[in-house]
Amino acid sequence: MKGLVVGPMTTSEYSEWWVKRINDNILGPKLEKKIEQIEEEKMNLRLDVDVQRLEADKLRKGKNKAEEELDSLKTDYKKLRLSMRTVGLGKTSEQWREEIREERNKSYWWERKFQESG
Repeated sequence: MKGLVVGPMTTSEYSEWWVKRINDNILGPKLEKKIEQIEEEKMNLRLDVDVQRLEADKLRKGKNKAEEELDSLKTDYKKLRLSMRTVGLGKTSEQWREEIREERNKSYWWERKFQESG
């Protein structure tokens, strides 16, 4: 004799609920809250990354601007030093003293020359 084994009987409403539960991911309140927390943390992390990216861009732009200004200042300084050397302003105090001594000696020489001739 052959026997027929039948599984537990379920109602059609239960079957629909079970299918919906699996497909719609119906979860208990604790799991739903945990998922909400995780989603919020993910959003916060994305915002943090965006803020960090903006700050990095801002710093990069500031650094580039500072480097450009430094290069400009270096160029201006070189031009100033060259013009000072050209007009003689780049001398040390000892060089100025020596030049003053030379000019003083020339003036004394011309005074004597003038007195001798007159």
